[in-house]
Amino acid sequence: MGAVPHARGTTFRVWAPHAEEVAVIGTFNNWAPKKNPLQPEGNGYWATDVAGAKPGDEYKFHLCRAGQEFDRNDPYARQVTHSAGSSVIFDSSFDWGDDHFQMPSWNELVIYELHVGTFNAADASSVGTFLNVVEKLPYLRDLGINCIELLPATEFPGDRSWGYNPAHPFALESDYGGPIAFKELVKQAHRHGIAVVLDVVYNHFGPGDLDLWQFDGWSENDGGGIYFYNDWRAETPWGHNRPDYGRPEVRQYIRDNALMWLNEYRCDGLRADAIAFIRNVHGEDDPAADLADGWSLMRWINEEIDQTMPWKITIAEDLRGNASITETVGNGGQGFDSQWDGSFVYPIREALTIQEDADRDMEAVAAALGQLYNDNAFRRVIYTESHDEVANGKSRVPEEIMPGDAAHWFPKKRATLGAALVLTAPGIPMLFQGQEFLADGAFSDAEPLQWQRVDEHRGLVNLYRDLIGLRRNLGGKTRGLGGQHTHVFHVNNEAKLVAFARQAGEGGPGDTTVVLANFANQGYDGYTIGLPGPGHWQVRFNSDWKGYDGDFSDFDSFGVDAEEGEQDGLGWHGSFGLAPYSVLILSQEG
Repeated sequence: MGAVPHARGTTFRVWAPHAEEVAVIGTFNNWAPKKNPLQPEGNGYWATDVAGAKPGDEYKFHLCRAGQEFDRNDPYARQVTHSAGSSVIFDSSFDWGDDHFQMPSWNELVIYELHVGTFNAADASSVGTFLNVVEKLPYLRDLGINCIELLPATEFPGDRSWGYNPAHPFALESDYGGPIAFKELVKQAHRHGIAVVLDVVYNHFGPGDLDLWQFDGWSENDGGGIYFYNDWRAETPWGHNRPDYGRPEVRQYIRDNALMWLNEYRCDGLRADAIAFIRNVHGEDDPAADLADGWSLMRWINEEIDQTMPWKITIAEDLRGNASITETVGNGGQGFDSQWDGSFVYPIREALTIQEDADRDMEAVAAALGQLYNDNAFRRVIYTESHDEVANGKSRVPEEIMPGDAAHWFPKKRATLGAALVLTAPGIPMLFQGQEFLADGAFSDAEPLQWQRVDEHRGLVNLYRDLIGLRRNLGGKTRGLGGQHTHVFHVNNEAKLVAFARQAGEGGPGDTTVVLANFANQGYDGYTIGLPGPGHWQVRFNSDWKGYDGDFSDFDSFGVDAEEGEQDGLGWHGSFGLAPYSVLILSQEG
């Protein structure tokens, strides 16, 4: 489909079942609609071969129906001049060099979500590009990040957007640098040991600069035509622009799009936006509004990915706590590998941002820590900050804690407490751009990250680096953090503390890791908790270390030899120094 260049020219193919005539116009024929007509192939498909049409040439399809003539961009265009411009014949060849990247195991992934336009823009008057992201890959690698997740990067109207308004689903945003620059980003990320996951939007298209709308002139009920539902099923929170998941050609279009990112662009995974609105008109568990075709479409795509490239990850944003989303296709599920987990972010953010210690609910925290989908610790992505959670009337966690004074002691202590839970709890941890250097305010597609804050908060950046190293077991002492087993064994709702153990394999030295978290402004010279085994339990991480921030207290927290005796239902126990709003990570010496 689309424009396929070859040695003699370019083959053009398009689906327009209600058109009476179709031609291709472009710079190669002076935009003359009579020079290169397409021939009908049956079933609504049209095709022709144009000698001399070459990569870099601009083009559109010229369609005629019922006495009307109109020009449309190619639905499969890999490149456009801009969202309201022309399609560009694109040569997909690219020198990938020695790229033989291997996706990290999912229990080792640490995701960093970023927005290309603001991640490394020069200033507020400019838009960041894919190559600007490349410049920061060494920083992300040294931080310990091994996976970046990009907000949608397909062509959208204008030069600033979150990306959730796709105008040309197959084309990379021209202001970000287009398709070649995107391939270079993937190539360089792989060279730095970093996987690339791309956010895709299939719950709606548009609404602006959308040539798919009434593409061949046909529609019903003033709807969107062949690519869209033309009845009540078209309704979404973003307009009456839901794709028709039941039409075979539209299903193929979305499936081709998903596989293109994984094959042609070598992305290592996809994050599907708001799939609740793919499986249900209202995004709710309302059987009367279910879209069985939407459910089966995503299941079909996931099944094909699992069968052909099972090492690539698919992540759903559903946020309804629906375990069927990440259940295997064979067991009747939708087949996503993991899903963003609202049962973690909402109670944890509340526990971090609520003003009074007495109002923090440790039972809710414990439930969030122990949540499991499909008996697999990594079927969920956990976070305290994401593009949605730091905008839409909300702000960064430190800003929510103390508006206008995010660098105060309270925001720093509680925000890092939340980060420590993200990086130790069961799930795939995710950070949002700038979280590690205390980015404040709310996320906006017009405000670039302030990279000078890396130097201003170097200690906090090191705190995140150390946490990520422990999460990935880079020091060989905390393999439990990547294990399947979690036991929340201590919940003190009066004093506001929780403790839990993570275990890999059979447990024991290196395989069992204990996390103790204090959600109150009260320190302890010796707080006693149960321990899963005997021997010496060493403090591997203390979030109160003064090296992380000069405002921290450097509260003494030493390792201890476990004492025999029942505590918290365990056979051993120990007492640890613990600062206010702090986290300790412990593991046994071998």
